Amino acid sequence: ASAVAAGTTIDVSLTSSATTATPYGSAGGFAPVVTTVAVGTTVRFVNVDSFPHTASSLSAASFPAASPLGASALNTSGGTLSGGWTSGTLGAGTASQTLLADKPGTYLYGCFFHYGSPMRGAIVVK
Repeated sequence: ASAVAAGTTIDVSLTSSATTATPYGSAGGFAPVVTTVAVGTTVRFVNVDSFPHTASSLSAASFPAASPLGASALNTSGGTLSGGWTSGTLGAGTASQTLLADKPGTYLYGCFFHYGSPMRGAIVVK
């Protein structure tokens, strides 16, 4: 697959996505909850909500019951989905760095502030 120049935008919002069952556990708060992209695509998170959020990678095959995210989730890091990343704290109307879908796989993520809501999602790279 070739790179998508404009990238794929995932809107980060507590209100745009109800809790739903996924193959990885309960998820919600991100729209779409599960996003499928091709290798070479870039992903960006946009906070369309009025509360601060993060989108922070989880190193698990399914969503842990309790939040595994620490204070490091509040600071932007990473540039590839496979390398571990966090958007850092995104205020209302702000966007994250772009993340390259560099390797096939399933990448789970959650919000530091609202993980238990459950504000969680997945990106599947093919």
